[in-house]
Amino acid sequence: MSTPHARPRSALLLLAYLAFVSLGLPDGLIGVGWPSMSNDFGVPTAAVGLVLTAGTAGYLTSSVLAGFTLARLGVGWLLAGSTLLAALALTGYTVSPVLAVVIGSAVVLGLGSGAIDSGLNAYAAGAFGPRHMNWMHAFFGLGVAIGPLIMTGALGAGLSWRWGYGIVAAAQLALATAFALSVRAWRQRTPAPVPDPPADPAAPVGAVGDAVSGPVGSVGVVAEAVTPNAVRPVPVRETLRLPAVWLGALAFAVYVAIEVAAGLWAFLLLTEGRGLTDAAAGLCVSAYWGSLFVGRVVQGVVAERLGAGRVLRASLVGMAGGAALIAVPAPAWLAVAGLVVVGFSAAPVFPLLTLTTAERVGAAHADRTIGLQIGTSALGASLVPAGIGVLMSHTSVQALGSGLLVLAVALIVLHAAASRRPARVTG
Repeated sequence: MSTPHARPRSALLLLAYLAFVSLGLPDGLIGVGWPSMSNDFGVPTAAVGLVLTAGTAGYLTSSVLAGFTLARLGVGWLLAGSTLLAALALTGYTVSPVLAVVIGSAVVLGLGSGAIDSGLNAYAAGAFGPRHMNWMHAFFGLGVAIGPLIMTGALGAGLSWRWGYGIVAAAQLALATAFALSVRAWRQRTPAPVPDPPADPAAPVGAVGDAVSGPVGSVGVVAEAVTPNAVRPVPVRETLRLPAVWLGALAFAVYVAIEVAAGLWAFLLLTEGRGLTDAAAGLCVSAYWGSLFVGRVVQGVVAERLGAGRVLRASLVGMAGGAALIAVPAPAWLAVAGLVVVGFSAAPVFPLLTLTTAERVGAAHADRTIGLQIGTSALGASLVPAGIGVLMSHTSVQALGSGLLVLAVALIVLHAAASRRPARVTG
């Protein structure tokens, strides 16, 4: 029988939740604010791809580096410095006179956000169980849901889009202060509860939740695997040689492409394609991100009872079903329903795949792999949504639904292929 481990400290949980709210806020701003921003700067709609690509460059760089340097820097200092960097970048958005300044600020914002995301996920994979891991990511959905409301409220009050970014910059600065004051509290990683019996190391990649008998699924593998004393140093090349590392990275890229593309282009689809007013469409975009928040709160508990594998498979099918509703050329309410279904279904995919990383790749490779997964997901978050934007500009805004459906089916196929591949786990 394994010994019960201490629960995560409440103060650290609260800060982790707030950090993920702060990660989501900028993502929620740009979907509603971009039409006004592009008009102010005199650039076409597709120019958002430049901003997304710039942000991705910074995000990819810092998230990968954070995975390799986390033990050396310490998660507390990493979070404090990265949040301050994000606050400065958002201030850059606020005062930018031309698009070039926004693009430069996007690089800096990506550097800050990528380090926050990678550092917190690596920490939480060892310190939190499935419930808190899902809830932490739920607060990302809450942040992105609040973002459109902030921007819609600013524009509705006759203010510039710059006010939306200024408000979020102030919030990031307050959070950076909180992280700086709590650096010492992050030094000890408290393991998550470990279920009995331990997982079968021969379990297939992707079969998260089936490797351990019991309601919690395979979380115990992660909890024990990323406990600092259990991890032996290994050369970087050993991590990069594992097929499971790259299969996981590709799955993350496709998943995040769906999540971001739906939130980024839904406003345009609902206004230009389905005839909703700007205010109504802004609320519907918030409803999409809100469904992501609610889904993670609810399914964090469900995953502990039914197992991560079952929840993941059902979620992938639900994402495809919701995308099909968006793709149907029908009244606006059906597209809104599809967005909510996609958001609720997508909710547990990212946190559960992150939580079970060590099961797929082994203890010694977990932090590095999480950094690579999150870095690769940034490519999916920028390149694919930008590509969909170009497609819509050359065809119709209705192309969003078809694009989301193709991606959702591809994610199902990828997950099934990864589940059949035998794991090569070391550490």
